[in-house]
Amino acid sequence: MDKPSTLLVHFDKGSAAMANEIKADLEGSDVAAKVEAMKRAVMLLLNGETLPTLFITIVRYVLPSEDHTIQKLLLLYLEIIDKRDAAGRVLPEMILICQNLRNNLQHPNEYIRGVTLRFLCRLSEPEVLEPLVPSILENLEHRHHFIRRHALSAISAIYRLPQGDQLIPDAPELVERALASEQDASARRNAFVMLCLCGTERAVAYLLSNAERVMEWPDLLQMAAVDLIRKVCRPPNRADKGRYIKIIFSLRSSPSTAVLYECAGAIVSLSSAPTAVRAAAETYCQLLSSQSDNNVRLILLDRLNELHTSHRDVMVDVVMDVLRALASPNLDVKRKVLDLVLDLLTLRNVEEVVLYLKKEVVKTQSGELEKGGEYRQMLVQAIHACAVEYPEVAGSVVHLLMDFLGDTNVAAAVDVVLFVREIIETNPKLCVSMIQRLSDTFYQIRASRVCSIALWILGEYSLSLSEVESAIATIKQCLGDLPFFTISEEGESADSSKPAQPVVNSVTVSSRRPVVLADGTYATQSAATEAISTPSVTPGSLASTLNLRSLILSGDFFLAAVVAYTLTKLVLRLEEVQPSKVEANKACTGALLVMTSILQLGLSSYLPQPIDNDSYDRIVLCVRLLCNTGDDVRRIWLQSCRQSFAKMLAEKQFRETEEMRAKAQISHAQPDDLIDFYHLKSRKGMSQLELEDEVQDDLKAATGGFTKETDDANRLNRILQLTGFSDPVYAEAFVTVHHYDIVLDVTVVNRTKETLQNLCLELATMGDLKLVDRPQNYTLAPESSKQVRANIKVSSTETGVIFGNIVYETSNVMERSVVVLNDIHIDIMDYISPATCADVTFRNMWAEFEWENKVAVNTVIQDEKKFLNHVIKSTNMKCLTPPSALDGECGYIAANLYAKSVFGEDALVNISIEKQVDGKLSGYIRIRSKTQGIALSLGDKITLKQKGGS
Repeated sequence: MDKPSTLLVHFDKGSAAMANEIKADLEGSDVAAKVEAMKRAVMLLLNGETLPTLFITIVRYVLPSEDHTIQKLLLLYLEIIDKRDAAGRVLPEMILICQNLRNNLQHPNEYIRGVTLRFLCRLSEPEVLEPLVPSILENLEHRHHFIRRHALSAISAIYRLPQGDQLIPDAPELVERALASEQDASARRNAFVMLCLCGTERAVAYLLSNAERVMEWPDLLQMAAVDLIRKVCRPPNRADKGRYIKIIFSLRSSPSTAVLYECAGAIVSLSSAPTAVRAAAETYCQLLSSQSDNNVRLILLDRLNELHTSHRDVMVDVVMDVLRALASPNLDVKRKVLDLVLDLLTLRNVEEVVLYLKKEVVKTQSGELEKGGEYRQMLVQAIHACAVEYPEVAGSVVHLLMDFLGDTNVAAAVDVVLFVREIIETNPKLCVSMIQRLSDTFYQIRASRVCSIALWILGEYSLSLSEVESAIATIKQCLGDLPFFTISEEGESADSSKPAQPVVNSVTVSSRRPVVLADGTYATQSAATEAISTPSVTPGSLASTLNLRSLILSGDFFLAAVVAYTLTKLVLRLEEVQPSKVEANKACTGALLVMTSILQLGLSSYLPQPIDNDSYDRIVLCVRLLCNTGDDVRRIWLQSCRQSFAKMLAEKQFRETEEMRAKAQISHAQPDDLIDFYHLKSRKGMSQLELEDEVQDDLKAATGGFTKETDDANRLNRILQLTGFSDPVYAEAFVTVHHYDIVLDVTVVNRTKETLQNLCLELATMGDLKLVDRPQNYTLAPESSKQVRANIKVSSTETGVIFGNIVYETSNVMERSVVVLNDIHIDIMDYISPATCADVTFRNMWAEFEWENKVAVNTVIQDEKKFLNHVIKSTNMKCLTPPSALDGECGYIAANLYAKSVFGEDALVNISIEKQVDGKLSGYIRIRSKTQGIALSLGDKITLKQKGGS
């Protein structure tokens, strides 16, 4: 890192003792031994050895060799050795090399000439290059394109040196003449790039004079042309920008995918006209469908996402082209495509999008797709989002999705049933057909959680007499014959040393880890079973239609309580719609028989685990209710539950609307947008694209789009004082935090009257931080300052510390002086940002993550909501608990917070607090994450900030 290097080879087996062996091999006549010796010499030099005595040996024994491999290794050796002495003068030995290089440049073998010219591109000593210039220029007219190609590169490198215009003053003219007559693609590209760097006007003139033939150029030259246009059109309000945009538009039909990608990027950077943006989007979509590499597809989707942020109206037109990328087998690509498409939905395209997604769902049934279950879940979530935003499309997909209620992928089945629950409330017209379909397909459901939600739907939305009777019959059919066991079976189970198991797939009822519920509290045993276990029955077996019986016999009494609740609601509704009291009483008796059979099963020794108290109390409540029903209780059961669900959906819709409104307020446009009558603008022979582009530029200029504002106050907040004002060396640092690295711009001021020599800024890090640069020594004049930059790489979300000191020497004191610097603490808040996730996802992650940090609440804040808002603000997290759940004054709060780091790590926080009699708050804040660093760092941050300080 101390000096520039053009070559890097790792070699850990060398030592200075090898120098004598290398010297002996070089002096011998064996060519193979010389080659190996030169390789070892090069690698030793690259790893810090000096080998001072080797140069003369190489001049005597290696220079005259005619072997091509040895000549190539010789050039590598000359490339990496020090060519100047301590005073900065060129070593006299280098004069011996000049003649050899001149001979190589006139060598009859093309390879020797080519590698020598390539070597000259890396030389920066004018004294060595000056005598070689005539020979280099002669190679411009060589018959072989390999020589001409490298000659042009050498001329470009020499001309760009600090004194290069004196070595070859007419280089741009020579290269321009060579470019006009050159036929080789690489040579033409090298010549054009040289003109772009050293003679932009000549390059522009060449490009414009060949504008009609750009499509015939080789792709290397086309790429260079696009780079030139970007460079030339960088300044705003360039008058002739339209001519360059036309050239880029013509390159969109190039067969090279690299050229197409660069053209699309250049179009967007040069113009914000709708025609230009549409052309760029179409180009990206064309590449998206033609490329098979998943990394390329992800990059293209990122570019399309950037276009969507600033040009959503234009991107809406290409949404179907983006959807075709779902043909990729990669789930990350599919996920990005669906996220992008959902942001581009409008009334015009939603039906097409939903129809395409519907076809994709059907494809997942074939079983040919890898990870088809996960893909189906993503599609269900996407269709759900479409139907929520545009309810009119729900009817075309809901019946198809209901076929997947019995999906083996439990997560996909849960998404389907949640979708059905929401659609049946928001689309009353579909209610009758959906209830009938649910009754017909209920027996296919295999997952306990899906059964619970489906039962709730049947209980709430079966309104007519036929629907209620059908729902009761369906539930009884899935429960099978009662009772669930006989007395003899219970006796056999109790007497045997190994209790008999029911003829179903058994599951573990208890969970080692507590499960957090949506309100932040910990679940009971049966609720934990419901959330984690997924008992199933083999389709086609004798018990395949008795799904409720199988799940209850596996010990799932939470589901048994849901069955009791559903039957109670259905019986109460039947009493209202059934004119015959006899039939109503018969249904009530049948429901009571089911409930008592469940209680009998739970209290028996037939199952290894008895019924839990919560489920027992709920079932007993249902029994009492059916035996004695009042009007108030009937209204609560038949109306209030549904009203609460409708209110929950309304609040969810309101939150989403508010978030969209908040995003819409962050607009880059002015409140009063201008109406530009571009038809009245002077056309002067301009095309439609040029006209649109000029209008957009005028609008940008009028609204300040070309001016870049800087937040000076924010910059001042990031300046940290590292030393005291009375120290001989004053230092302060400006800290810039990017996603994966930290840049320290340190200003060092010499406050003494003496020159400070070998001044070095030494830094060290603690945590997952890594210093990139090796410290360098500087000489600082009296009362002068120096800017020192340090780069630090960040590998994980963790609070890190940077500490160090400044070491220097003065002429009067022989010992080195040290000034210790203040520590720089890297805040975890720079790496995490608020994010959202579903309650189910949160609970699953809470159960999976191993690292937990438990922080006791200790604060002077006495209001629960104020404390919660203070923690949210201090930790930069998002509260997942809906505001309605936090309303009211009950003396306690349980809330879930969530954030995501730039490295993709999840941070989960659960706050459970209550107000004591004396007014103080008590409770705990639990942080869980996959890695230890983020859990500890967030805990420290909360401990520091929770008292209510700044």
